[in-house]
Amino acid sequence: MPRTQRNDNFIDKSFTVMADIILKILPANKKAKEAFVYYRDGMSAQADGEYAEALDNYYEALKLEEDANDRSYILYNIGIIHASNGEHAKALNYYEQAVELNPQMPSALNNIAVIYHYQGEKAKSEGNINEAEALFDKAGEYWKQAIRLAPNNYIEAQNWLKITGRSEMDVFF
Repeated sequence: MPRTQRNDNFIDKSFTVMADIILKILPANKKAKEAFVYYRDGMSAQADGEYAEALDNYYEALKLEEDANDRSYILYNIGIIHASNGEHAKALNYYEQAVELNPQMPSALNNIAVIYHYQGEKAKSEGNINEAEALFDKAGEYWKQAIRLAPNNYIEAQNWLKITGRSEMDVFF
């Protein structure tokens, strides 16, 4: 049974009903509508922690979706799943693809920075100070990009940039 037919909570049912209404009135071709159904089912599965099912739906959506902006969100969500599973190299790949299609996606830039920062902390704990500093610099560059796009977000990153001397600006907003 498709996920859209088995939602058992009010919010999922409401979302599904609204999405179905929008899908019916949306002036899009059949392929784009089918891609949206896969994307919606992927988001629902992801919210339920059913990552394998979510990935299956996202990959199907990618096969059908032609719009670059919509594809960027599919790629971003795939990146989130891989990051959640500790597959940081895969996550970086998907986040970078998302940013390539949509450079105005601060959440993907932030997530890239978070991974580089995590890798920097790991390298630092292993005594690889030069590698750690290089990774921290990468994290800083991605955080600066994200903050320029969303200046009221990522306050902790702004503080980290200031404390570590990686920011020339005192305030981003």
